[in-house]
Amino acid sequence: MPGVIDAAAGMPHAVVIFAHPPSEVAAPLHQATRPHRCSFKECTTVSEVRLAAEPRTEFGKGAARRTRRAGKIPAVLYGHGSDPKHLALPALEFARVVREHGQNAVLTLDIDSSGTELALTKTVTTHPIKNYIEHVDLLLVRSGEKVSVEVPVVVHGDAASGTLVNQEMSTVLIEAEALHIPDQIEVSVQGIEAGTQIVASQLTLPEGVTLGADPDALVVNVVVAPTQAQMEGETEGGAEPTEDAATDDEG
Repeated sequence: MPGVIDAAAGMPHAVVIFAHPPSEVAAPLHQATRPHRCSFKECTTVSEVRLAAEPRTEFGKGAARRTRRAGKIPAVLYGHGSDPKHLALPALEFARVVREHGQNAVLTLDIDSSGTELALTKTVTTHPIKNYIEHVDLLLVRSGEKVSVEVPVVVHGDAASGTLVNQEMSTVLIEAEALHIPDQIEVSVQGIEAGTQIVASQLTLPEGVTLGADPDALVVNVVVAPTQAQMEGETEGGAEPTEDAATDDEG
């Protein structure tokens, strides 16, 4: 989309399940899906963090190893049609930023005598075994422009008794002004019944933020929770035969 910088990294959409203790006999499933308007209590934006960055003049695997031995992370800053800038970031400080503020934190980079640049973290490459950060790609942004990012979806509240809340999306793609990216999108399931589905278009977004994901993407699905007796029966007897299988046995 013109005018929007894509800073969204590929993130898996995990399914998170919240169980609410069922009664002995669970309530019947609603056949019709009820739309539910989600609530967003308040908008907290991600932090802006200042980091000192040094230009890199050596390249290749050997130079990258020397950079990491010096306690720094090789990084590349690109965007807006400018030539890529090869930088070295302080390893401990950058790791702390990602851990405490996430990858959507806006970085103010102090690049020696070059002045400052605003950037978002595009990708973080970690060692597959030792789990340290090997390399970082940074995306140059400007104050006032919109960026496309993935933000966490946080489900809160207690659904009706006898339900199981399946969170189908752990993050959602949005478009927001670079300095006003929300740190999360909240979804309330307080008191909602089995059979309720919440899709992306029903999320309440902060002012100035627009949805970048498929509007029909399923975010939360509330279903009937199995009773204790049903769960014990499945554990003891295994899966019950299907109707077709039963018919074949009779024939």
